[in-house]
Amino acid sequence: MSRYQTQSSEAQYQPGSGEQVLKNYIGVTDPTEMEDIEAILLSKLYERVFTGGHFPRRLRFTTLASWHRQWLGNVYPWAGQVRNVELSKGGFRFTSPKQIGPCLHHFEQAFLSRHTGMASMSRQAFIRYLAHSHVELILIHPFREGNGRISRLLIDVLCQQAGLGLLDYRLWEENKDFYVAAIQAGVGHDYQHMERLINDILPRQISPISISER
Repeated sequence: MSRYQTQSSEAQYQPGSGEQVLKNYIGVTDPTEMEDIEAILLSKLYERVFTGGHFPRRLRFTTLASWHRQWLGNVYPWAGQVRNVELSKGGFRFTSPKQIGPCLHHFEQAFLSRHTGMASMSRQAFIRYLAHSHVELILIHPFREGNGRISRLLIDVLCQQAGLGLLDYRLWEENKDFYVAAIQAGVGHDYQHMERLINDILPRQISPISISER
């Protein structure tokens, strides 16, 4: 598929959906139905990543793109591909498509390449690492849709590798406005609010190979 075709599909909505559902392979027009389908497929992706022998030992952006493709590849034509359209939410504009490539390169160097050293981090250092990486990935918003869920999957993978297990994000959902404000504060390199959100859901109990409390 060419870049032009991908960009065209990213900008299109499913006929009959009233511009509520993006153009898809399966002909879904109801947003609630699509949410349910995406949730079911995400559960299958989690099962594949954590129990199906696909747990990554080395993280790169291509890993995240592969997750995205496995998750939504049978639903959307642009699944797993870096977006080519401008995106904004609530008046807040995410990284321009022309800048996504350089931003992802920096993200790999600054965050993904450091994941093998997590076991030696203090709890606070690990919280900072998760908070900064989560904010930066959301600000880049590399995919047309599903960025938040892939970003949380990344946190879960990092926590699993650190011996902390999967996280419960219900507190974030219950405080959505605070979460959004925490992301937007990251534009000015202010990560304290996201660090608070991470700290609130990160398990306190630790195993001998996990993050230390020092």
